[in-house]
Amino acid sequence: MTSKPTLTLLLASPRGFCAGVDRAIQIVEQALKRYGAPVYVRHEIVHNKHVVDRLKAMGAVFVKELDECPDDRPVVFSAHGVPKRVPNEAKRREMLYVDATCPLVSKVHVEAQRHYKSGKEIVLIGHEGHPEVVGTMGQLPEGVVKLVETVEDAEHFEPVDPANVAFVTQTTLSVDDTADIVAKLQERFPAISAPHKEDICYATTNRQAAVKAIGEGTDLVLVVGAPNSSNSVRLVEVAKRAGATQAHLVPSAEHVDWSWFDDAKRVGISAGASAPEDLIEDLIAQIAGRFNVEIETVEVAREDVIFKLPKEVA
Repeated sequence: MTSKPTLTLLLASPRGFCAGVDRAIQIVEQALKRYGAPVYVRHEIVHNKHVVDRLKAMGAVFVKELDECPDDRPVVFSAHGVPKRVPNEAKRREMLYVDATCPLVSKVHVEAQRHYKSGKEIVLIGHEGHPEVVGTMGQLPEGVVKLVETVEDAEHFEPVDPANVAFVTQTTLSVDDTADIVAKLQERFPAISAPHKEDICYATTNRQAAVKAIGEGTDLVLVVGAPNSSNSVRLVEVAKRAGATQAHLVPSAEHVDWSWFDDAKRVGISAGASAPEDLIEDLIAQIAGRFNVEIETVEVAREDVIFKLPKEVA
């Protein structure tokens, strides 16, 4: 009988669900308990197919736009936030709606509105088309917020008044990439107004720091997460930049290419903020079935953040 090869598994901590994702999922679950099925959800509540499928099985109906929802059933808005036109339309139709926008995304919305009221030209650092970016830009009249995605964009941005500019950021960006963009904006516009507190959320920052810690000198890093999850994609980039020989995004253990493990001795595992822990546990079990596994947890921070539920479902 051939003995299994030995492998060291480095588990990043924190990983997986953040407080905003946990709150959003609870909102849908509580809405189903309080109001019964169906409860409609505009867009994916979070970017994870397994979470969405579980909620569908409970009676949630996921739609792209509000016009797919009947007037007499509750509708939940996703954790990424929505443009103002969406709740305005829900009010006009006298719908019962529950806003599951992450409070840290709402903070960015408030900042953008404050800058607009003070007459500043607003730069949003983020990824075009991401639901959070669409929601943030949609807080203000069209064309008011200028999107900057790269250092090159920051180099070419030309405000009306260079002395009257402010910036906000998407909450799920690469900390390092964003720092480079901010540095370029501050170099060009020394008077630019920055957020009072970092816009990139604590969960994104902590998960990236943990992946940096496991990435250096690691043969392979696997990040459990959906391909449309910005924070999960960023974790793969961070792992590669930290020095991991390979880094891959896998929605679940079923998507692992086991040839990635050829000659691997040290393997890191993390997960995006919308990936449930059972997917991570399943991946560890699948690896343990093929290797003699020595597990080390690499903890860079402890998270105890809890966000209250909205009154409609509390």
